[in-house]
Amino acid sequence: MASAGRGADIAVELESAVASARPRRRGRAGARRRDDLVAYVFLAPWLLGLVGITLGPLLASLALSFTRYDLLSTPRWAGIANYQRMVSGDPSFMQSLGVTVLYVVVSVPSVLVISLALALLLNRGLRGLTLYRALFYLPSLLGGSVAIAVLWRQVFGIGGMLNQILALVHIRGQSWIGSPSTALYTLVALNVWQFGATMIIFLAGLRQIPESLYDAAAVDGARWWRRFWHITIPMLSPVIFFNAVLGLIRAFQVFTPAYVVSNGTGGPAGSMLLYALYLYQQGFVHYNMGYAAAMAWVLVIVIAALTGGAFLSARYWVYYGDQG
Repeated sequence: MASAGRGADIAVELESAVASARPRRRGRAGARRRDDLVAYVFLAPWLLGLVGITLGPLLASLALSFTRYDLLSTPRWAGIANYQRMVSGDPSFMQSLGVTVLYVVVSVPSVLVISLALALLLNRGLRGLTLYRALFYLPSLLGGSVAIAVLWRQVFGIGGMLNQILALVHIRGQSWIGSPSTALYTLVALNVWQFGATMIIFLAGLRQIPESLYDAAAVDGARWWRRFWHITIPMLSPVIFFNAVLGLIRAFQVFTPAYVVSNGTGGPAGSMLLYALYLYQQGFVHYNMGYAAAMAWVLVIVIAALTGGAFLSARYWVYYGDQG
């Protein structure tokens, strides 16, 4: 009988504890809902921007890529005709793709090599390092703007600064922008000129490499090249990978310098007809918005594929410190 009485008391206490816990649980749930509501309120501007400015136009351009649309009349369904035209009926498209690939292949490695070389030089503890770093970074702040592109025309034109310097050593120059064989490389030079941001990232990466690794290699008799190749490059490989991917994506989207330097034509002889410039011509000069939308999606797919390939290849040459 006594045990039955204790059991009844325990049951009563449990019921009382449960009854008192319910309001606290409801209180915590209410506070959590209020916190969620506050979070959604603060996120609302970003969500509205994501839907209204990014996702909405993105889906609209995908739909337009399957239509014929000239901005003035209602879009007409065209199926995959725009994509078929790129492959078989538009030699200018293939030319712009070839020019862009050449631009990317030349300019991206050039930026990486020059940036790394200057970062290595600045990492040697030079006096006035802050000044040099600011001077080298300045072109990146100016970027490939319209003003710089106009200046580029003056530098590489027939009467430009480059030819005046060559004249001092009795070398007759040419219009580097007007020649199909050299015009694209003036754009490459403009891209390389903006190496400052890449160099700063390399410099930060070099500062993270432990000096003890170089000291141990020096004790073993390793010369500069061996230390660079077997210590600097592997330890810096994540930074190289980061800069390479960013440079690749940026290079495929270059528009302003090609537009300004070539007066929007992509000439001479299509030598500066970069992909983004040709896309602009189709959309806003010829009013083929459906075709331009299809070109934009092809560009997205190409960049995504190359970026994905870069990430897949990273496992074979990018070294992270936590790897065994």
